Amino acid sequence: MQYEAGNYDVIVIGAGHAGAEAGLAAARQGAKTLVLTINLDMVAFMPCNPSVGGPAKGIVVREIDALGGEMGKNIDKTYIQMRMLNTGKGPAVRALRAQADKFAYQHEMKKTMEDEPNLTLVQGMVEQLVIEDDTCTGVITKTGAKYSAKTVVITTGTFLRGEIILGELKYSSGPNNQQPSIRLSEHLEDLGFDLVRFKTGTPPRVDSLTIDYSKTEIQPGDDEPRAFSYETTKYITDQLPCWLTYTNEKTHQIIDSNLHRSPMYSGMIKGTGPRYCPSIEDKIVRFNDKPRHQIFLEPEGRNTQEVYVQGLSTSLPEDVQHKILQTLPGLENAQMMRAGYAIEYDAIVPTQLWPTLETKKIKNLYTAGQINGTSGYEEAAGQGLMAGLNAGRRALGREEVILSRSDAYIGVLIDDLVTKGTNEPYRLLTSRAEYRLLLRHDNADLRLTEIGHQVGLISEERYQKFLAKKAAVEAEKERLQSIIIKPKPEVQELIKSQGGSELKDGIKAIDLLKRPEMSYEHIAQIVPSEVKLDEEVTEQVEIQVKYEGYIEKSLQQVERLKKMENKKIPTDIDYDAIPSLASEARQKLKKVLPLSIAQASRISGVNPADISILLVYLEQGRIARVSNE
Repeated sequence: MQYEAGNYDVIVIGAGHAGAEAGLAAARQGAKTLVLTINLDMVAFMPCNPSVGGPAKGIVVREIDALGGEMGKNIDKTYIQMRMLNTGKGPAVRALRAQADKFAYQHEMKKTMEDEPNLTLVQGMVEQLVIEDDTCTGVITKTGAKYSAKTVVITTGTFLRGEIILGELKYSSGPNNQQPSIRLSEHLEDLGFDLVRFKTGTPPRVDSLTIDYSKTEIQPGDDEPRAFSYETTKYITDQLPCWLTYTNEKTHQIIDSNLHRSPMYSGMIKGTGPRYCPSIEDKIVRFNDKPRHQIFLEPEGRNTQEVYVQGLSTSLPEDVQHKILQTLPGLENAQMMRAGYAIEYDAIVPTQLWPTLETKKIKNLYTAGQINGTSGYEEAAGQGLMAGLNAGRRALGREEVILSRSDAYIGVLIDDLVTKGTNEPYRLLTSRAEYRLLLRHDNADLRLTEIGHQVGLISEERYQKFLAKKAAVEAEKERLQSIIIKPKPEVQELIKSQGGSELKDGIKAIDLLKRPEMSYEHIAQIVPSEVKLDEEVTEQVEIQVKYEGYIEKSLQQVERLKKMENKKIPTDIDYDAIPSLASEARQKLKKVLPLSIAQASRISGVNPADISILLVYLEQGRIARVSNE
């Protein structure tokens, strides 16, 4: 029997990484927010790799923080190891990665949500949405509780009709043997949403006390203190190492001889798996010329002996997993505590969403995270933040926010999903961003803090610190522009020691810094600043000066893109009334309903000739509209 359980501005279904960010983003704007989750003990749970960050993903975490989200702060309080990756490469591909204490991470996030004044966290399984006139006005739980709201965000992860697959065994389940969400998935189909079946997997966990680490290679964290959040001032110094081992010919033989028992090859698994995180059996088949594959042993936390065997994701039967582990150096006598498994789940086709992450079919209904076809905690959190932000703004009668591809990796992620869709679990890569030199780890605050402050997620105190940093960077660049360094003996000696050619005449300090062999530290030795500058400021000065030409070129490309972004397309335009459009382009445009010429040009199947026809049609002014009747 149904009963009226409460009235809210925003309801978030699910409290994983997307749901946590969505709930906090809505609540922190002043929207009365309810977050409903199947299990309160699993808030922000990490069912797979206990880590945050990495290439592209680490930059997303910085962007979440710059916008006022929580993931960066939360991992800074709970990591067991922190490393900067790709330090030998350029700034566009550097990325921070933290190994998480998965239990501390979820407990800390739950506490943050519980302490948020406008947020209510409740255990309950949503089975149905309340829809009136194609508008979502609330939800109904399994126990009959009816909650009303102005907007609703679905962040159900891999729970929708989830099925765990382990060898010949297959059963209905969410991740880590939690309850699946079956009725909600069926309800979304009844509402007319197109769903697809995706698959992901996880490796076995082993007992640390049974590993012989002397046969593996230690992978320590960085000595230099690092953080994801711009607000973090306290650093964890007692880091735990990870360890590296490898598969070998014996491992590969066992996998080869048991492929007939693999659900991936027996036909039991129907869902599409992630291309960039293949199972070990997939690696052996696809890369059979490789003699070995890396396996990282990653502690799951400070107060557990469970170790995550990264690189060994599998759904092979449990007895085969035991045999595989025994072939790995250091794991010959390892005790498996949990077997790896695959999980299949429903996701919605993301081209059914507007760039705000609101569904086109049902007004005031938003989706975020793995339900949109993505993989990874960071991608989920980024979407959750934007969906919660926009759901909150819609509920409060404010204008919604869309990040462009030149603003953030989050903008690239959402645009890819809603414009191109995905036929496999989508993973964010640096190569997906055409403006990656602008979207760096080091400048996320310079790109996004202004937006975070405008929408009410960044405090005034933090905003003032940001403005001071920005001013310090500009002031130091101006100082270096104004100083002439003369070819004195000590200057020539320093330049020679770095492998550079000596000065023939005086040179501006800023031009000397542009030389590849010279760093800001070298310039500061010659012409030190009178004021003490933070490392974040000097790093920004060096990058902006050294890469000025490339950055300027990227900014010019962005300006050209903005002109196309400013050419808006009405959402109710009748594409059937536009003569000469190719039939494929017409079909794709009707499906995606792009908001601008720039978005239309990124749709697969829409070619430059179609864009020209569309531009001419829009400019002549007589636009046919689709009737809503």
